[in-house]
Amino acid sequence: MNKQALLHKSDSLYSFAAGEDCAELRLRAARGELTSVYLVYGTKHRFCVERKSIPMALVATDELFDYFAVRLTLADKRLAYVFYLTDADGKHYYYSEDGATEEYDFSLAFYNFFQLAYVNPNDVMPKVDWLSDAVVYQIFVDRFNRAEPNGGASSKPAVGSGCINMKWGEKPTPKSFAGGNLDGITQKLDYLRDLGVNTLYLTPIFTSVSNHKYDISDYYNVDPHFGGNEAFRRLSDGCRARGMRIILDAVFNHCSENIAQFRDVCKSGKKSKYHDWFVIRGDKPTKRPLNYDVFAECSYMPKWNTANPEVIEYLCGIGEYWIKEYGIDGWRLDVSDEVSHEFWRAFRKRIKAFGADKVLIGENWHDSRSYLMGDQFDSIMNYAFTKAELDFFVYGKLDAKGLCERLNGLLMRNITQANYMMLNLIDCHDTHRFFTLCGKNEEKLLSALAVNMFMPGATMVYYGTEIPLEGGYDPDSRRCFIWGDHPFTDRVRELLRYKKLEALCAGDVRFDSEDDVFIVERKADGQTATLYVNNTDKEKTLFGMTIGAYGHKIIVEK
Repeated sequence: MNKQALLHKSDSLYSFAAGEDCAELRLRAARGELTSVYLVYGTKHRFCVERKSIPMALVATDELFDYFAVRLTLADKRLAYVFYLTDADGKHYYYSEDGATEEYDFSLAFYNFFQLAYVNPNDVMPKVDWLSDAVVYQIFVDRFNRAEPNGGASSKPAVGSGCINMKWGEKPTPKSFAGGNLDGITQKLDYLRDLGVNTLYLTPIFTSVSNHKYDISDYYNVDPHFGGNEAFRRLSDGCRARGMRIILDAVFNHCSENIAQFRDVCKSGKKSKYHDWFVIRGDKPTKRPLNYDVFAECSYMPKWNTANPEVIEYLCGIGEYWIKEYGIDGWRLDVSDEVSHEFWRAFRKRIKAFGADKVLIGENWHDSRSYLMGDQFDSIMNYAFTKAELDFFVYGKLDAKGLCERLNGLLMRNITQANYMMLNLIDCHDTHRFFTLCGKNEEKLLSALAVNMFMPGATMVYYGTEIPLEGGYDPDSRRCFIWGDHPFTDRVRELLRYKKLEALCAGDVRFDSEDDVFIVERKADGQTATLYVNNTDKEKTLFGMTIGAYGHKIIVEK
């Protein structure tokens, strides 16, 4: 047996509380080496003399490892345990904090058993249930729809009207303004609800000189180009009346050089009370040479010093304001992995004070386990899933078996509660449009959306996917929505209706493959939903059904 492949750690991704009286335990082993795994467990203070055992199920396999798991209901919140393993040669091992051994002295187990010392209720990561049910529609506000001031709508606003400098539908540039606004979104709420959307996620809406608004100069006011605060109130009221939710974009890593605090530092240097609100090396900010920290390489976006208690208080106040005044349902957190952990812990406490169902979704592109243990984010934008979809449908780096392995590995990155709150996406405003990448193949696009929908967590649809809208990298991925009749929209609407199934909201998940067909099975309360995806250029016959080239089938059984 490959002992080096064995992995389990207490109080980690492999040992965590799934509820106040529930623990989930995982063990990693080399792929195919173990024929059985048993958990030997008991109450911490009686484990040496009194124990039980239970088999652990093989729940996931990736390229290198098998993962075994079990979920226990705890009569006592103090849990002690070791593992009993059988390998392919029939040899038996105990696995404890001392590693794998052929013998184990239970009379001295208090030295080296694994433990969940005590399940404290406030250490349990709570699950925001509505995220598992959510169809989230991301809107780049300037490009979705424009409502005229008199209440009418214009899908082709005149060039030169206000800040507008492009015709609706033209290919955008970094400086393009098409005139989309919040009242334009409000006018389309019935369309969105009919499509299957129950949650809106808006790119930043606050005062800014740019079309994207990620360089904010006033966090308390909606940009006038989008209609101001009253337009947002109309939108939030319209969503609430339809049972829809709104998530806003929190840009707390950086701001605009035009914000009052940074302007004061530029004027007064270290004499400014805001000097330490930013990360400046020297008296005053200078661009040549650049002596202050910024977003990416953008000198016009100075970085907040989120280790400063005054900055923490200021930004937390902004987060609270839009919940108190407009009832938003949470925040998507821009560039969240460059913001201090201290800030996010403080921000979570302040936001969750308004209700445990207020969500925090980080823009973390990489493995983010340190943010997803219950003290910071509820979830992240699942770009690792995006890459898996691209490697399968676009780049050909994964076959059906490879996609199974990749997705299993992603599930094992995080505790179960976080997996069921992930914001799963195939594209967004920061990526190429999936439709363009897959060669404008509508079948591939629909199959990719189906896989997205069958993943545990929320399903995100980038505006225009349902048309389907083309687009390369930013700014081309931010084209105008073209309103009219699009037959593909009906197919997306039909697909999204499956998201209402209990199996797709709360069901266990299993990935499999057969004859290069990718299979996802979700089960909950006696209901089974199974997705079959054929990502080949040939028709497949499997289990008595025919799946067209690049097509998919969904089977629901009760």
